[in-house]
This record gives sequence, structure tokens and C-alpha cells, in this order.
Amino acid sequence: MRAKDRPVTLAASLAALTLVLYAGMWLGFPHRHTDTVFYSLLDLAFIPVSVLIVGLIINRLLAMREKRSMLHKLNMVIGAFFAEVGTDAIGRITTFDTDPAALRSLLRFSPEWTPADFARARAAVASREHRIDSRAADLADLRDLLVSRRSFLLGLLENPNLLEHESFTELLWALFHLSEELAARSDLSSTSEADHAHLTVDMRRAYSALLGEWVSYLGHLQQNYPFLYSFAVRTNPFDPDAAAEVG
Repeated sequence: MRAKDRPVTLAASLAALTLVLYAGMWLGFPHRHTDTVFYSLLDLAFIPVSVLIVGLIINRLLAMREKRSMLHKLNMVIGAFFAEVGTDAIGRITTFDTDPAALRSLLRFSPEWTPADFARARAAVASREHRIDSRAADLADLRDLLVSRRSFLLGLLENPNLLEHESFTELLWALFHLSEELAARSDLSSTSEADHAHLTVDMRRAYSALLGEWVSYLGHLQQNYPFLYSFAVRTNPFDPDAAAEVG
């Protein structure tokens, strides 16, 4: 039996048990329907329903509330990540994208975007074959950014709550691995063709994960924090006309 089916099976069993007990007492004692003792026994028949209400429904509501609270805290952590390193990393890796025009048209966010727009953008980012070439820009510049933020990334990986957010954890590992690969090379200007191909794969993995989480995070901001979303739109690295100043 699948885990998600167990609560439904348990609820149905408890409800059926209540009906059996109720029917058995009502039909088994037809001459005692006015007795106080009889109605006390009927109260016992409803114990399974009480267990259902308290043990399943109320607990489920409390669990949902706790999960919403945890997701809110996780989004705060994700916001700190993009403010500290994520947005800068997107901007740096974008310089290695040999076809940035497609992403610019796809990720030109606006205040009018809806959850459906963000869902479509994330799906498009996930399915896109990002044309990254590790020879197209300055690898040392990207390395310096990631290495300077390594302690911050390690601190995020030590957060046990992030285990509940698998895709974001995968993003952190991808970025941390990329920083290790870049830091391990003494001269990034003279890497071999095979090494360039290897770095390109690592960069593409980190880039795809970054963009997917970034789109999801902006969707969260648009729904819950319009003032933060406004700033994200005004500093969008894919918008050549973006400017932090309002005017």
C-alpha cells in the first residue's frame, strides 16, 4: 500500500467501524432506545469518529500549518542566497552563454506576471539546452566570486531544514562543486580542450539549477512580497534596460 493511501484507508476503516457499532447497538437493543445506558453505549460507538477527527484531520491541519511555516523560513534562506551570491552567479555565468537572447525574451519579468507565467518560464528553463561555453568569458572572475562565497554556501548546506527542499540543495551542491573545480586549477587561461569540456558541463548544471530556483523564488516574491519582487524586476540580469533606480 502506498504511504499516501494509508490515511484514506484508516479514515474509511474508522468510519465503517462507527457505522457497524452504531447499527449493531441500534438493532441489537430495539427495546432500550429510551434508556440512558443505551445512549451511553451509543457514545462509545462514536469513539472511532472522534479518533478520526482528532488523530487525522486536526493533526493533518497542524502539520500543514507547520509545513507552511517551514517553507516560509526556507524562502527567507533562499532570498539570502540570491542576495548574497545567486543573482551575481547568474549574471557571471550568463556571460558564458552563447545564445543569451532566448533567455532574455523568456525571463523579462514584469509586475503583471501570474503564477502560470512563472510555471511556464520554469518549465522552459528546465527543458532548454543551455549553450554554455567555458571559453567564452573570464573563468577567473567566476571563480573569484564563488570562492569568496564558499563559507556562505557551506553554512547553507549545514542548515537541516534545507533537506526538505531537495532542488535547492542540489543547486548548492552544484555551485559548491563548480567552485571547487575552478579553485583547483592554477591557470584557468591555459586549460585543455578536455578540461574546457568538463568545466562546461559543470557550469551548465549549476546554471540550469540556478535559473530554475530563481524563477520559483521570484514567483514566491510576486505573490507574497511585491516590494521585493519590484526590486528583482528592476535588477534583472536578463533585462538590458534594468536599473535599480525608479524613474
